[in-house]
Amino acid sequence: HKQRSQAPLSLAVPSFASRRASVTVQNASIDPRDKKKPATMKLVVALALLSNAAAFMAPVQPRTLQPLKAITTEAMIEKAKADRLAHLEAQSLEALTLAADNFERAVFPNAMIVGDCVITHLLGKLGYLESGKVKVMVVDTFHLFDSTMPFLDSLEKKYNFKAEIFGPADCEDKDVYLKKYGDKLWVADVEQYDKICKVEPFQRGLKTLNTDVMINGRRRDHGAERAYIDIAEVAPIGGGLAKLNPLAYWTLEDCFDYAAANGVPLHPTVALGYPSQGDEKDTVPVPDPDGLSGFKGDAGSVKFVDGKWTGDKAIWLDYGNERKGRFVGLVNKDGSTKTECGIHVAGAEKTFDRDLWEGGAVKELASQEDALAMKDGVMVVYAPWCQFCQGMEEAYEKFAADAAAKGITVAKYRGDEDRDFVSSKFNTESFPTINVIKGGKATKYESEDRSVEALSALV
Repeated sequence: HKQRSQAPLSLAVPSFASRRASVTVQNASIDPRDKKKPATMKLVVALALLSNAAAFMAPVQPRTLQPLKAITTEAMIEKAKADRLAHLEAQSLEALTLAADNFERAVFPNAMIVGDCVITHLLGKLGYLESGKVKVMVVDTFHLFDSTMPFLDSLEKKYNFKAEIFGPADCEDKDVYLKKYGDKLWVADVEQYDKICKVEPFQRGLKTLNTDVMINGRRRDHGAERAYIDIAEVAPIGGGLAKLNPLAYWTLEDCFDYAAANGVPLHPTVALGYPSQGDEKDTVPVPDPDGLSGFKGDAGSVKFVDGKWTGDKAIWLDYGNERKGRFVGLVNKDGSTKTECGIHVAGAEKTFDRDLWEGGAVKELASQEDALAMKDGVMVVYAPWCQFCQGMEEAYEKFAADAAAKGITVAKYRGDEDRDFVSSKFNTESFPTINVIKGGKATKYESEDRSVEALSALV
């Protein structure tokens, strides 16, 4: 796909943006080189001196001293919080308005965590949900809390919108998913689970909705990987989306304070002790009885109900703690602890405006017939949204260029849109899958070493 042109950087300021009164001062010419009107020049100077002298010599009027108003520490804190929330709200509303006014297809992927609930409320306040000016997108992994989709239904009714829901490809419901993948894919291969249930539906949703700016709830206090994000990010060179982070400068405490002050509905599990909401299978309350979240204690001993805290709120609100109960027990292939599902990592939506290996030495196999007609060479079965396919892009292109000089065909076949075919004919269970073709027979390359040297050894 050809990359779309980036949105202009000069933005129209919304009508409600703050306006400062301006004063125009008109100065008469007193340039001594102005020979034509010397009398006028002298008069202007004289009047100016007289005015200044009069002001200097005027008696000073005594100022009436007003007694300071007594204010308690508690009242001062509450006022400061209210002022801060008013500022943050105004800032976020302005950012959302700029995004909606300067882009054609703004989309908000909503996971219904606390920050996302705040954004939903702000969009509702602007009327963008009811009007459809901003679309809400939800990824249903088929592993969410039982209360999540009913909660979404209640939000739709309150703010008068209908979310666009995307789930695993070719699975119209959970029963079909279970027949195809079973109920333990996340145990057998968590990265493959993330690709099938989260990343691919997320990216397919953005592409289906022709998104040109993505609104999301990332904040600086989420952790080190987000510590320096700004409220807006332009579309990256090489493909991708402009992003709006309207809560970038908020804290989790700000989100809860705002929700309490404005009657923002929160996910039902917040009242049960869950600071963040994801898949039920790997999310625990914080603290939890086994200490899996890093904090051991009774489930629900810290919670937020009807705008009031129970327990030690610092366990939730300390820097980077919001997602402590997420991804519990999940380990990446390299043995590291899982902290991200792949949706908000750098370049997650990178390939929406382009395919992989375009215009280079890699031959495109555009149809099943083309793929079956390949007799010798190397073929990668890929999905452009897959971060591992993206990761091998440069090495595979260089390998293809070297191989072409020797008369060897190096090809690609897009498999995410033809899963049954690539599964039965080209050994594909995940992306990328590399096959060595000899005499029309495909043999899978089993190693995960996709360096130029390793690929060159195949031929």
